[in-house]
Amino acid sequence: MKKKKLNLRDLNDTSIENKVSAQLSIKEYIPSIFSFVLLIVGIAVDYFDAFPFFKSWVRIVWYAVAYIPVGFPVIKEGWESIKDGDFFTEFFLMSIATLGAFAIGEYPEGVAVMLFYAVGELFQNAAVKRAKGNIKALLDVRPNEAVVYRNGDYVSVNPETVEIGEKIQVRVGEKIPLDGKLLSEKASVNTAAITGESKPDTIAKGDKVFAGSINLEGVIEVETTKEFKDSSIARILDMVQNATARKSKTELFIRKFARIYTPIVVFLAVCLTFLPYFFVDDYVFQDWLYRALIFLVISCPCALVISIPLGYFGGLGAASRNGILFKGASFLDAMTQVNTIVMDKTGTVTHGVFKIKEIKPITLEKATFMKYLMAMEEQSTHPIAKAILEYKADGSDYEATDVSEVAGKGLKGMVNGKTVLVGNKALMTSNGIEVPSETDAIVESIVMVAIDGKFAGYVTIADELKEDAHEAIEQIRQAGIRQLIMLSGDKDSITQQVANEMGIDWAKGGLLPEDKLNEVETLKKRPDSKIAFIGDGINDAPVLAISDVGIAMGGLGSDVAIETADVIIQTDQPSKIARAIKIGRSTRRIVWQNIGLAFGVKIIVMILGAMGMATMWEAVFADVGVAFLAILNAIRLQKMKWD
Repeated sequence: MKKKKLNLRDLNDTSIENKVSAQLSIKEYIPSIFSFVLLIVGIAVDYFDAFPFFKSWVRIVWYAVAYIPVGFPVIKEGWESIKDGDFFTEFFLMSIATLGAFAIGEYPEGVAVMLFYAVGELFQNAAVKRAKGNIKALLDVRPNEAVVYRNGDYVSVNPETVEIGEKIQVRVGEKIPLDGKLLSEKASVNTAAITGESKPDTIAKGDKVFAGSINLEGVIEVETTKEFKDSSIARILDMVQNATARKSKTELFIRKFARIYTPIVVFLAVCLTFLPYFFVDDYVFQDWLYRALIFLVISCPCALVISIPLGYFGGLGAASRNGILFKGASFLDAMTQVNTIVMDKTGTVTHGVFKIKEIKPITLEKATFMKYLMAMEEQSTHPIAKAILEYKADGSDYEATDVSEVAGKGLKGMVNGKTVLVGNKALMTSNGIEVPSETDAIVESIVMVAIDGKFAGYVTIADELKEDAHEAIEQIRQAGIRQLIMLSGDKDSITQQVANEMGIDWAKGGLLPEDKLNEVETLKKRPDSKIAFIGDGINDAPVLAISDVGIAMGGLGSDVAIETADVIIQTDQPSKIARAIKIGRSTRRIVWQNIGLAFGVKIIVMILGAMGMATMWEAVFADVGVAFLAILNAIRLQKMKWD
């Protein structure tokens, strides 16, 4: 099979795309540059009075030509909005204000206002594109081909055509195209696109691999477990794209407010033009119309309507780069209000994988004891059996026969001609075997072994805390969360032990899914209670759905939990929860800073304009300048460090 030069082709495609984008960006600025040159020349001629003929109709035509490149698109947009029944837009306001300036002979100011507005819109669009581009660049790593084994040979196909169970090959430096399990002995992959962590991750045969990860060493083979549309990277892209459609309450409020606020300002501008006639002795229509036009320019709500969504874009992008996916801007806001965090145990603060903690043989050598135990557990598919079988014992060649399962208790069978019981205390006592009293104090899962009617020893099995579990609790406390609660389906003694070790306020174990649901519903009835629930399993989906904010562990979490949750922690690290809270709070703070800045400056300049103490130039600053400052403030979110 010939090796295709994919990297070179991709590089060339990207280069061409960048050149086209750059050419389009330059073309966008040409009308503004043309208008700016004509405006500067016109002002210079006016100031030096070098050409007498310029004071006639030539002056009007000159400034009209300067106005058209920047003014026509705005007037056209305003007209389209009016035809759709939306009169009071910023396009309508700018059109009326600048055409009014022409009507009273203020040609340079009319051109300048529209020019600065157009340039401001270009800057705003560039900022929005950059914010969207940051998210796309972070996540748009979908592989464009899969090398799949078909008809005795490897062939390159579109990943969307690969079916579950097919074998694919991934070369060094290439992206894994679909989710699957590793068939090769081992692999080193970069999972930055999935988890936000760029450090290499070493995986072993049979382990899960995720689409979008980059193979770092050697050629590997993978058996697909999901279709392309259901892969991790496709799911992430879908969530991020849909997130922008879910507006926050703040954003929705400002848009609704702008629709009420704009007609009020237009009405006040009309009053400012005509009412002084009845109260001012030296009323001059042109002077008061000029003040009203300033009033209209200032009133444009673009600083609010543009910079606020951009702030949320920044927050969503910052979260994505940290391996945290918010399914909408509304959940960024909701995260800031959380005061109680309820968490599952297994798979959330623990790895969800059982490990042997202690081996305690009584009548046999340790190695021999484990041979009997492993021979029996080979006949079981229970998670505890898998944990025991991971134990490495040299010469483990014992074979179990006549193995039968005793429901809810364990296994019974023959090993080397001896009757062997493996299970819990109930299995031992029901067969008349005396169990040492020391086992009563053990809270971990315990597997007891009896051989030929005598107690032979036991093994304790425990789930390990995640490496950052303690750090997570500490950071959540520092974030100001007032209560931490653990609800688990594991037995209560183990749940209490883990909760005490981690410093959690209150815990309860032995819960069924409906029990967890009832507990959270009770918590939600408390006054001013805002609940975030963190889980990873199918059994957590109902609680994730009713919580104020549902947070799912996205790496190992079930698809149902991930689909139900509002926030996905791609790295499975509980310490990212505090980071999600910080990002939400910073986003909200910057959004409200922008609101305060826009309203504060606009109100001041509105008052000055109505009193005749402000010109069109101040009005331009109050509109376009404030919008630009608000955008720069929102962009800060994309540069912040969250460690």
